[in-house]
Amino acid sequence: MISISGRPLQEAGSLPLTRMEQSIVKAKENSPVTYYYPSKEALVYEMQMRSKIVKAANDLNASYARFAPFRESFSNPRYWIRTPNGGFRLRGNVQPADGIRDIFEHGEYYGFECSTAIMILFYKAVLDMIGDDEFNKYFQNLYLRDWHASNYLPLVVTEDKNEAYLGDGVYFENPDFDPQAPEWRGENAIVMGPNLYFGHGIGLKSAEDILAALNEKRKPNSTREAFQADLVVHPDFEFLRNLSSDGNAVQTFSQQAWNPFVAQIGSQTTYYY
Repeated sequence: MISISGRPLQEAGSLPLTRMEQSIVKAKENSPVTYYYPSKEALVYEMQMRSKIVKAANDLNASYARFAPFRESFSNPRYWIRTPNGGFRLRGNVQPADGIRDIFEHGEYYGFECSTAIMILFYKAVLDMIGDDEFNKYFQNLYLRDWHASNYLPLVVTEDKNEAYLGDGVYFENPDFDPQAPEWRGENAIVMGPNLYFGHGIGLKSAEDILAALNEKRKPNSTREAFQADLVVHPDFEFLRNLSSDGNAVQTFSQQAWNPFVAQIGSQTTYYY
């Protein structure tokens, strides 16, 4: 169910959304979980952001960016400095928007693992949503590695895989992964459609195909098969919507030192990175 300012959503078909975005709204309307929005504008913003995450995933899949564990990661040295732990720090003379865009335009110069890929997709979607000027002001000192970031991109985390929608990040866990290949401990993926996911290094696959690939990378005599965890993650859409219309927020947050914090609201946890 979708609630707008405390009332059930009316005339969802009249919202300025694409067919794919309308399908997400319909799925949420049919959910036993109630999704609360302060306005129709907030709902539309989330749907548009989800659509941009899906597009970013398709674009990354079509690029020549490769999967690489942290120990073997690489990036375009014109834009990024590779740190000793396998992360990428944006060069001081490069605009954040240009650094993110280069990953999609010149993927052959990049290799990274799947959790870093999820963050790259979220950043690209935000860039496409708010534009270069706001992105460059807000995401200064951009750093890419795993789920960590120094740029205050808030992530909302829930634990119900049945409530994952297009554009959400999910996780397939491999509890008995081969310790000689720790990068196969799991696969971070984006929901792309009914039983369709994008996982960097695996591509566009069904859940069954992803699990089969993980099961091939288990330690000898393994007794536990890979499974889809309940984890569901996406950017804090309402935070970003307010950011888009509040230049003061951009300046305030970009001047702060990195200090991740967590906010718990009901069954949702928001991680501010």
